[in-house]
Amino acid sequence: MFARKKPVVLIVAAGSALAGAFGQAHAEPLKTMDDVGGKLQSCWTPPSGIKGASVTLSFSFKRDGSLIGPPKTTAINVQGSEQDRKTFVDAATKAVESCVPLELASTLANGIAGTVYTMEFTSVDR
Repeated sequence: MFARKKPVVLIVAAGSALAGAFGQAHAEPLKTMDDVGGKLQSCWTPPSGIKGASVTLSFSFKRDGSLIGPPKTTAINVQGSEQDRKTFVDAATKAVESCVPLELASTLANGIAGTVYTMEFTSVDR
């Protein structure tokens, strides 16, 4: 699910196979970046009525699992109106922001701080 590049890591969230897998409150601390991707995916609800769309966000975490600043949009592929585009990007940003802070295992927390991660959010049909 992750391709680690220095200094950017790609998290691909295509589909909903992991949705709900990590959605419990007070779940075990996240131990891997695959766990982090699954947790963020569980917070993603694509806007209805927007098809064939994707947006990629970049963001970094602190050791405590909170974000270092807001997610930044790095790629947008949304057909349709400017409002559709804004709706899709806003939904992806909200998904990340609503999932934090993440509960990270100490081994992951010690290595995660400051690394830039990217994650692609896709519509249901992609």
